[in-house]
Amino acid sequence: MTARHRFNHVETLEARLAAEAERLREQASSLPPGPARDEMLRKARQAETGSQMSEWLSSPGLQPPD
Repeated sequence: MTARHRFNHVETLEARLAAEAERLREQASSLPPGPARDEMLRKARQAETGSQMSEWLSSPGLQPPD
């Protein structure tokens, strides 16, 4: 059995997803309109949504069900 390599992230998941969304948006802005650009913008929206959902799920206002 092989050992698993562990990696401790310096930034939070939310920060990494937000940075990825920004990077994808910057890349998309340099592309001409078309399917490649649309796909990149879709991935940026997904990363941004994931960041917001993760932030919401870890917020102190969210209470577990009784």
